[in-house]
Order: sequence, then C-alpha cells, then structure tokens
Amino acid sequence: MNILKSKFAFSALSALAAAGLAQSTMASNLVSNGGFESTTHGNGQLGFNTDATGWFSAPPGGSYNFVFASGTSDTTGGLSQFGGANLTLWGPGTGSANGLPASSPAGGNFVALDSAFNVGPIQQTITGLTVGKTYELSFFWAGAQQSGHDGPTTDKFQVSLGSQTRSTAVVNVADRGFTGWMQQTFTYTATGSSEVLSFLAVGTPSGIPPFALLDGVSLTQASVPDANSTLALLGLAGFAFALVAPRFRWV
Repeated sequence: MNILKSKFAFSALSALAAAGLAQSTMASNLVSNGGFESTTHGNGQLGFNTDATGWFSAPPGGSYNFVFASGTSDTTGGLSQFGGANLTLWGPGTGSANGLPASSPAGGNFVALDSAFNVGPIQQTITGLTVGKTYELSFFWAGAQQSGHDGPTTDKFQVSLGSQTRSTAVVNVADRGFTGWMQQTFTYTATGSSEVLSFLAVGTPSGIPPFALLDGVSLTQASVPDANSTLALLGLAGFAFALVAPRFRWV
C-alpha cells in the first residue's frame, strides 16, 4: 500500500512540476518580426528603399532609420536618401577597432535609428492585449556612430506602448565608438486591446550623428498565474505531501 501511495505521490508531484512548467512557457511574443529578419528589399533606409515587415518608420522616407543584415553595418552599409550613397557605422570594417560585432545577441538583422537628425520612431500596432493585464517588453540595444564623423555622442531610447513611455539610461559613446549590446526590460499595463509600440532614439549632438541600434524585440504577458490555477497547484502539492508524510518520522 505504501508503495502505491509513493507512486501516486510521485505522479502527483510530476504533474505539479509539469503544470508549473506549462504556466511558465505559455507566454508568446505579440511582436511581429521582432528580429527585423523580414524586409521588403534588404538593407537600407526604412520607408525609402526598404521596409521591415510589420513595422512603420514615421514619417515614411523622412526618418533616418536603417536596417542592416548581419556583418553589413560597417561594410556595405545601407542605401540612404541623401546622394544615393550607402550609410555605414563605425566598426572594424570602417577602420575603428571599437568591437562592433556582425550582429546583436539576437543574431541576423538589426535596425539603427539616427538619434539627432531627421529623428522619427519605428512603430508597430500590437493587437490581442487584455485591458488591465501587465506585459513585459524585452529588447537588445546599443549606441554607435555614423562613419565619416568624429566626436563623442550620447544615445537613449524612449519606448512607448500606447500612452505609457519608458526610457533607457543615457549612454556615452566614445569618438568612433560602440557601447556594446545591452538588454533592457520594461513593463506596461494594457489600457486597450490594441496599442502602438514605438521606439524613438534620442541623442546628441546632431552634427556627428549618433545612432541607436535595436534588435530582438519581444512583448509577452507577464507570467503571473491566476488565482484558480495557483490554488489548484497548491491543493495538488498538499495532497501529494499528505500521502508521503506518514513515512517520515522526526528523530
């Protein structure tokens, strides 16, 4: 009988662990093309010669926002609306040993937003939100500088979901420098079932263009189990413990 109880308790505890794991993995990314892998015409200025699927660069053709494939930001660059030339960033490929890697920790493409010239956000309308629920936004970002210009710069992102805005810390970028990729997490409470997610780069000075880099954007509902699920799991744990507890004695 004790063996049967132990087996049942083990099965109950296994179910408890599986249920907990299922709760932790239920969240799905509400952002479309959060890694900017899907584009209409490859590298270039968003809204000018290419677009990142699911994203809108505001105003179109006016914001100096670019998408780069892995390894191209400091080599072939991306087409700019000014003079038909390709824009590049300072990095090993443009003569600066600043550590700029081929891509972000998320891999593949990333976007670069000028934070002091023709500034405008990249945006996406997020649907499927539940009013009053908390959502967690995660992304990789970095500070860099357009090649061909010299001098220290600063960068930060202002990130909005609907009317709620959060800001990253201001980072200082050395002359021809690169800050390294950083991961940032913000939380928001949904006020509507559909809200605009917006990334706006803010930096200084405008004469020696600072660029803020972005990749790996993810928005998920915060993993807080509902009360009924929590009570059910606690009840199962208590029942399993009650079965095995009589087998143990205090010395």
